Order: sequence, then C-alpha cells, then structure tokens
Amino acid sequence: MIDRAIVPISDRELLEDHRLAHPVQVNQAPEVDYGGLSLRRTWRFKKNMYQGHDVGNEPVPMTSSPSRVPDQQLDLFSDAGVAVEQLLPPRTGPPPSATDMDDAALIAAIPGANLADSSVLAAEAGRRGLAAAVPALAALCRRFAGFGIVRAVPEQVAALEGLATIGGRDAADAVAQMIERAVVQGPALNVAVSAAARLRSTLSADVLRSLLRHAEPGIRVDACRCARPLPELIALLVDLLDDLDRTVAKSAACALGQMGRIEARPTLTGLLRHEPSEDVIDSVSSIADEECVVLLGRIARSTAGLADAALDALESIDHPRAGAIAAAIRQLPRS
Repeated sequence: MIDRAIVPISDRELLEDHRLAHPVQVNQAPEVDYGGLSLRRTWRFKKNMYQGHDVGNEPVPMTSSPSRVPDQQLDLFSDAGVAVEQLLPPRTGPPPSATDMDDAALIAAIPGANLADSSVLAAEAGRRGLAAAVPALAALCRRFAGFGIVRAVPEQVAALEGLATIGGRDAADAVAQMIERAVVQGPALNVAVSAAARLRSTLSADVLRSLLRHAEPGIRVDACRCARPLPELIALLVDLLDDLDRTVAKSAACALGQMGRIEARPTLTGLLRHEPSEDVIDSVSSIADEECVVLLGRIARSTAGLADAALDALESIDHPRAGAIAAAIRQLPRS
C-alpha cells in the first residue's frame, strides 16, 4: 500500500483525479429478505493502478440498503396484519348459573371450564351425583397434566373433589388412572390419593409402594387406606407402625387390622385406650384379644358417640367374654 506521506503533491492530486475518473466497483450479493428488512452483502475491492501498486482490498461490513431501511428499529413481534384465529367466542354476558343448567349442558361445560367456573361446575355435578359427568371431570383434570408441581392446579382439585363426591366404580377407576399416569402431581397428589381412599380405588402395587414411601405424611396416610394385602405392601405397613408421624402410624395400624394382621394389635390397643374412634374399633375387631374386649366394653358404657360401634364390634368378636359383655351392656338403662 502506498504511503501518502511520501507521494509528491502532484502525484497525490493525480491519485485523486484517478479515483474520480474510475469509481469504486461493488460486487453485490443477492438481496435477502429478513421479515421485510432488505440487506445486501457487499464487498468493496478498491484497485488503483497508479504505478502498478495495489492500494488495497478492504471488505466493507454488511450494510442495509438505505432506500429500504426505516429510520426506526423494526418491531419483529408485532402481529399487525396477521389474522388471529378466535378459538372461543368472546363472552358477551354473565355465564349461566350452574344450578340453572340441565345435566347435558353442565357436562358439556366442564372439560373446558376456566378457573372461575371449574369449581362451581364440578361441585354442582357432585351435588347432583351425575355419574355421566365422570368422563368430563377426568378430561378437565387431564387438561392440566404436567402442571402443579409447586402449587395445586385449582381445576384439577375441583375435578378430583367432584369425582370423590359422585362416587361409584367409574369415578374410582378415573381417579386411579390419573394417579397411575401421573396426571396429578405436587400438592394435588394429596387430593387425588385422598379421593382414591374415599372411593376405594384399586392402585397397582408399584404405585402403592411409592405412595407408602412418599415424603408427605398425608399421602402416606391415605396410601395406607388404599393398601391391599400383598406381602411387599404388608411389610411396608408394618414398618410404618413406627413412623414418626402418629397419623401415619395410626393409619398403618388400621390397615393391618383390617387385613387381620396381629402386628397391629399393640398399636390398636393403645389407640383404644387413649384415642378411640370408629376406624380403630372397626379395625381391631378381627384381631381383638381379651384386653381389647375389655377396652371395647368400657367404650360402650362410657362413650356415647362410640357406644353403638363398640357394641357391634363386641358382638362380632369370636371371644367368650365379648358376647357376655355386649349382652350385659345392652340390658343397662339408656341415659
């Protein structure tokens, strides 16, 4: 490259005249359209034949065509000129009351219900006991599969509570499928397992094993209520008798008592003495020993709310003293 500092004045003037007489040639690449912005790739090759020297080949950076580029930055996120499909017609008035809908309209509205309407529609379906609404409630729950890891999805909670209220085998199977397929997760899993326990849903051994080991005590409690008398599940239930959460230990003892497992007797005996309830009374009747019979007699005489349950349990126990205690209590005057 020629150093201008050492070129004579007359020669520099000649160089400028040469540039004016021979404009720079530009090799143009094809135009590329980026969302309406026309750009050219240009490479400028400047040649000067002055004294046979090469003045230089300098690539010029990509520049936008000045005649087509707006002064302001393009809005690449604008939807101007783009027709947006209306998936649902806009609501022009207040929604009809769920109580005013007939069964068919109520069922049809459930799967696509929004946050505001889902709980009302699901509760109304439960109040009516609409078994035909079970598929719609299940569809509403599946709509939010994969969500709710941190916070429960209200639509899923409403659907699960509606299924639990409706009841029946179809509802039990729907809840079981949602648990098995992990449609519900996070906090909503508590609601799902509770609904499964209320509906006596049949869950697979693998799922039950996972639920019995769950970190959330509430899930372990309801999983005990869903457990079946399988060897691997019985072993887990026996371990849960020593759970640090007393409600879990109580639920495990009741489940084992319902299965006729004597491993639960010490826990159930303590519960009869200190925390009697209908569940405990019903669970201990199949494995009751003499101590349990005496405790049931005391409950029947002194605890009005549990007297009938204790007497029924005494009459069902195959123990010599049980029948005699029940007969003696029934002859006592009612206060």
